[in-house]
Order: sequence, then C-alpha cells, then structure tokens
Amino acid sequence: MPRVNSPAELEELRKDILSRRDPQKPCVAVCGGTGCHALGNRKVISALQKEIAGRSLTAGVDVKETGCAGFCGQGPVVVVHPEQICYVGVTPEDAADIVSQTVVGKKVIDRLVYADPVTGERTVHESDIPFYKKQMRLLTGDNGKIDPKNIEDYLAIGGYSALVKALSMSPEQVVSEIRSSGLRGLGGAGASAAMKWDACRKAEGETKYIICNSHEGDPGSFADRRVMESNPHNLLEGMIIGAYAMGANEGYIFVGDEFPLTVENTRAAIKQAEEYGLLGKNVLGSGLNLNMQVTIDGGVYVCGESTAIMAAIEGRVGEPWSKYDHATEHGLYAKPTGLNNTQTWALVPSIINMGGEQFGKVGTQRSKGTRVFSLVGEVNNTGLVEVPMGMTLRDVIFGIGGGMREGKKFKAVLVGGPMGAFLPESLLDVTVDFDEFKKAGGSMGPSLIVMDENTCMLDMAEYFLTFLSDGSCGKCTPCREGLRQMLKTTNRIKAGKGARGDLDTLEEISAVQKVASLCGLGQCASSTLLSALKHFRNEFEAHIDGKRCPAGVCKILTTAGS
Repeated sequence: MPRVNSPAELEELRKDILSRRDPQKPCVAVCGGTGCHALGNRKVISALQKEIAGRSLTAGVDVKETGCAGFCGQGPVVVVHPEQICYVGVTPEDAADIVSQTVVGKKVIDRLVYADPVTGERTVHESDIPFYKKQMRLLTGDNGKIDPKNIEDYLAIGGYSALVKALSMSPEQVVSEIRSSGLRGLGGAGASAAMKWDACRKAEGETKYIICNSHEGDPGSFADRRVMESNPHNLLEGMIIGAYAMGANEGYIFVGDEFPLTVENTRAAIKQAEEYGLLGKNVLGSGLNLNMQVTIDGGVYVCGESTAIMAAIEGRVGEPWSKYDHATEHGLYAKPTGLNNTQTWALVPSIINMGGEQFGKVGTQRSKGTRVFSLVGEVNNTGLVEVPMGMTLRDVIFGIGGGMREGKKFKAVLVGGPMGAFLPESLLDVTVDFDEFKKAGGSMGPSLIVMDENTCMLDMAEYFLTFLSDGSCGKCTPCREGLRQMLKTTNRIKAGKGARGDLDTLEEISAVQKVASLCGLGQCASSTLLSALKHFRNEFEAHIDGKRCPAGVCKILTTAGS
C-alpha cells in the first residue's frame, strides 16, 4: 500500500475502499474477543468457512472475525448480516444450519437466538436484545463491524476522519474541544483531560511523550483490553490527536503481558498505521512526527500506577516514586508527558467528530460521555457493557445484566476494583458518576462485580487484601506492613479466633495506611475492607461472636458448626 501523504489522499482511499464493498453482501460475523476466543470461536470460523466453500459460496459470502461483541457470557456470538440475526452459544456443529437455513434460506434458527433467562422470550436481532438495547455504545458499537487487524475496515466506517478534522485545527482548538466535552480521565481518578493536555502542551521542551495506561490488572476486569483489542485503530487515532495537541513525538502503550490478543492486535494496527502514513514522519503531510510502540509490563499490579508505569518504560523497577512534579512537566525520561487511560484516549475521536459541546450533552453535569465496564459475577448477562454517565447501578445490573442468576438475592456490587467499595442493595440507585461513586466510597474503576446472598463479605474483603498484598511493590512500610497486618487479622477472624477488638484494629491500621502510604495503592488499599465493615459489619461480628459464617463459605467455621 502506497503511503498516504495528505487528508485528500486519505479521503480518496476511503472512497476507493467503499466502492469495492457491497453493504448488502451476506457476512457471517464471529466475535473474536478474548472471551469467545476461549470458547472456541476459531473452530466455529473454520466450520463456517468449510461449509461455505463446500456450497461454492465463498465469493458471495464473507466470514469475518470481528472485535468483541460484548455478550461474553453467551459466546461464541455470531451475527449474520445484513439481517443482523444474532446467534449465541454457537458451536462448530451449528455451522451447517447457519449457512443452509439463515445465509441461504433466510430463516431464523430459534434454538440459537438469545432467550431471556427469566421469561424465556427469544430475541432475533442483535439491537433488540435487552443487553444491547439499553447501552449507549460510542466506543464499542463498531466492534462487531470490523476486523481489528484490517485497517481498511476501520477506514470504511469513517476511521481517522477525526484525525483529519483535528489536523485542520490548531493544537489550542483541539484542547478547547476536549475542554468543552467535559472529558475526565477514566482510569479512576477523574482528572480533567483538557487540563492535563493543556499543561503538557504549554510545558517547555522539544521532546514530549504520550502514554496509554492499559495495564488493567484488577480481578474481574477486562474492559480496557477489550476496547483496545477490538478496535485498536480507534485508540491510535485518539492518541495521534492527543500527540498533535500536546506536541508529543513519542507514544507508548503500556499493557499487561497476560493479554496476548490485545498486544497482537495493537502491534498489527501500529504497523498498518505506519505503512499508511498515519504514524511516523510527517503524518498526512501535517508536519507531525510520531512514533508509537507497545510496552509490556511485568505483571505486578502496582505497575498500573502512573509513576510506576514511567519507571517500567524507562527500564527501571516498576514501583512508584514521590510526585513532587506533575508528569505533564517532569514525566517519562524527565520530559513533559501526557498520560491517559485507554478509554480516555479512545473517546477522543468521538469528541472531535461530534464536537465537544455535543459530546458534553451525554452524561451528568460533572461526568460526561460513556463508561465501559466489565460486568461480571452473579448476574445473568455478563460481558462488556457501555453505559451513559448517569445510569443507575440498578439499571446496569437488572436492566442490562438481566438480574441475578437463579433468582437469588442481590447482596453487593464492587465498584472501583480492589481499591473500590462494596455497595449494598440500599445504594443500587447510585448513578455512574465520578462524584456519586466517590460519595458512596468507590471509584470509577473498569469493572462491576456483582455478588449474591451466598457471598461472604469477610471472605471477599480478605481476597482483595491478599491480591493487593501480592501486588504491592513493598517499598513503603505503611502499605506493606499495613496490608500484612490487616490480612493476618482477617485470617484470624475467618478461622473463628477473632475478637471484637480486631474490628477496631482494622479501622486503625486503615486510617494510618491511608495518610502515610506513598502511592494510591497503599492509600486506597483498605477501601474494600472498610466498605465491607461499614455495610456488612454484622457478618464480621457473626464470625467473631457466633463462630459461624452466615453465607456458609468459610470452611473452618462451616465445619465447626455442622
């Protein structure tokens, strides 16, 4: 492919791609997300291709492996276009029927369409399934339309048009659009994206960097990696626009080594973008020179902290350092650095295309746009969900998630991951909003973990203390020793050897750890424990006073009480 040297050439290329495509041509789209991949999607694809070839239909029917469809708990997901007939739980043995009955015969296979777990009602079309219908999919809506490794698929749906628009503006104007959008960092802290961009833009120095934090090491969380692996060019486009606005010439995407498909798809996208002239020297003739690379982290949870990320990229031990200077002034290699989360970068093309003011109409007064969560746990419909800011947790869990499995009672939802909070049923009407989550004790993490009546909250608190203890760098005493002591205390309570004074001890250690730890991990490490104590203290007391586990989970107490 000849390098594209200008916006005009890019638009000509887009027209050429579209002229070679028939939107009415039958296409069997198979979800290629990590979840469906684990459930055997490649075998389904092979079976479909074999069946189509056997009927001499290869020229007239496409089979495409797409980005994550989101309906992970129902995978592998297959959508037949242009009718948009959605099949779930597809196996290789279903390929013959899909081709003969649906692709050729235009008939729906009832046994393969989604059935509501409560009512049994079947839904044929993807957009009508409640799981999808109640979402607002700015970031994830195109996942099922494109092959993540095919840049022409992205260009065909308007990809890189936001970059063209941004390059026609001044860097100051781009920052102004981000400011008017109200975009806040979606890594959890919620800082103003525009403020960070503007500070980096104004910082002195010819060398500047941008970083995408795609570390995402939280248990139960896969939102950022699915956004990236499903539509990597969208992420790159957002980062290129950011680099232009901030004056950066080097970009890093920091991702966990446990996400091989994410790394594979993103590296392929970078290579394609370089070949097409969208990365490298003089991007689209604009004068912007930008190199991008994927950097693999060491797998330690604390590496997701901003200063630890920069230390790891520099080849040092991935542990936090004191934040005497802002990264926008003194960041990677002591140069001005703009660091944002995956979803923050990925929303930038939508903001530029829609206009900041229009984008800002989505959401609440202080939390704009959408948020992608991995919805997991004891709900009927698990997967990747994208909701507008302002939707209640009740609507997410019971509307999109389809309620609790097997009709069990809701007990809690963890918002904000290991450093978030367990929220009880009385707080289900809290909205997806930075400030509302903070008031409730949580944060805007990438996952929502739902628990039912059979969950022991002491057991859950102990699990996350163990996770954080293993993930801490151990550099500062309050974090390292605080976690060790809290874990030792919860272990003792679980074993039926606790005392009432242990609960006071846990709260005292938490208070010291919060103010004395060096980084956010230590400062927030006790959040899940404290929320469990606040909302489910009676369960802790039952373990201490009655030597019993109300949920019947803690084995020593269950055995002792039997």
